[in-house]
Amino acid sequence: MSLETPFDLQQITLRPDELSGRVIGITGPTAGIGRALALECAQRGAEVILLGRNLRKLEAVHAEIEALRRHDGGPVAPPLIAPLDLERAVAGDLDTIAMAIEERWGRLDGLVHNAALLGQLAAIEHYDVPTWVKVMHVNVTAPFALTQVLMPALRASQDASVVCASSSVGRRGRAYWGAYAVSKHALEGMVQVLADELGQTRVRVNSLNPGRTRTAMRRQAYPSEDIGTLPTPESRTAAFIALLGPQSRGVSGRAFDAP
Repeated sequence: MSLETPFDLQQITLRPDELSGRVIGITGPTAGIGRALALECAQRGAEVILLGRNLRKLEAVHAEIEALRRHDGGPVAPPLIAPLDLERAVAGDLDTIAMAIEERWGRLDGLVHNAALLGQLAAIEHYDVPTWVKVMHVNVTAPFALTQVLMPALRASQDASVVCASSSVGRRGRAYWGAYAVSKHALEGMVQVLADELGQTRVRVNSLNPGRTRTAMRRQAYPSEDIGTLPTPESRTAAFIALLGPQSRGVSGRAFDAP
């Protein structure tokens, strides 16, 4: 794989079956961008693994995908619910997910690290230490551990893609963004290191900053903002799909911004 492979998210055109036959895991799939992406991946032919902590919400997304299958009668494949609390998961929890994927498919074609915590917006000198540790664990350590345990399944794919959802404050730090900004910087670092390590394999790793989006986290960060003026999560999925699908084959170690 080459870090210089030409690829422009501004120029992508997605086919209805862009992800046909692919197995894709998504963390945080019950709301916002994660939910929109799970539905879009399924509509474009992927078998989706829903990785989240709230079983009731996971079941709701599962039902939405099943409804798409019944309504469209097309390539929408049944999803797999994989309960996972990124804050409290231990090695055995991760191993259980890896074994379930191995038994059902024998491979993993895509993994999206979408789940994250904002924490508090505060100056470093006043930042609550337990909150800092929690944010760093969920936003950095958990994606590292999940990627590590799923690496055999990713290596078994003929064309695997890992996509880490990033942020503008993960590219250039800003005052008062604290652990969230630092965690996203660390995630960008993991992308670069892992992409370099996997340079001669069929596994590519990239980051994507989806930009300002109408989500609960955005409302938490900007409570006085008119969130109705922001792009919807559904409008942000195309870039993720392109990075998960065949169009980005050979593209690795790059930091993208959604169009």
